[in-house]
Amino acid sequence: MNNRLTEILQEIKELENKVQLEMKRQEEELKYSVSEGKVMFEQEILELHKKLKSSLFFYIIKAPLLTILSAPIIYAMIVPAVLMDLGLWMYQAVCFPVYGIPKVKRVDHIVFDRHYLKYLNLLERLNCDYCSYFNGLSSYSMEIAARTEQYWCPIKHASRKA
Repeated sequence: MNNRLTEILQEIKELENKVQLEMKRQEEELKYSVSEGKVMFEQEILELHKKLKSSLFFYIIKAPLLTILSAPIIYAMIVPAVLMDLGLWMYQAVCFPVYGIPKVKRVDHIVFDRHYLKYLNLLERLNCDYCSYFNGLSSYSMEIAARTEQYWCPIKHASRKA
């Protein structure tokens, strides 16, 4: 590897260390910690969450009419998403071992971590889980596509598009 690449890799490692330090600082400032993948809030923050929590009834009553009317369409998208998820699982299970492509860990992309926010009511949590699933599924599918392309693409995209 040439010197410039070594320098860039070193800069990346330094930035990763800075990110870790900043995350630790924010944990202390916001009075939470992460243990075994779970967010643990201090008691005073949990009490504040309880005070901020809105009732499900008033949450629905205050929702704009167009939000209520569009909700069934939004929630119906779970069907094609689950089918895509199943298709991605089958694709990886069958094709990746044949070509020696390392499998993508679904759990690294689809993360449900917003249940720790006690100020969310049931519908807000459902909506957060819905978004977590869709965004995670998008990330998961992009990584599967990237690994497939990395194996198969003869051009290797010399144009460097995002």
